[in-house]
Amino acid sequence: MTGKEKILLRFASHLTRVRQEKGYSIRQLAAASGLEYSQVQRIEKGKVNFAFTTLVSLAQGLDIEIHVLLEAYKPPRV
Repeated sequence: MTGKEKILLRFASHLTRVRQEKGYSIRQLAAASGLEYSQVQRIEKGKVNFAFTTLVSLAQGLDIEIHVLLEAYKPPRV
């Protein structure tokens, strides 16, 4: 597994945890974020390296500041 794959999987796990704590389904988060369901699903599986604007949309969809989405995220050592 490459360093990039580890980073994406770690973030995917974190995003899933935050979404579930908010009580959202993937479909609800996608709708609230203005993103496609399949895109959010791929992000949560660690399958896609996404744009910063997508990260902003996810934070908005979760109704949290972007730093809250990132502050608990600890990237793996690559």
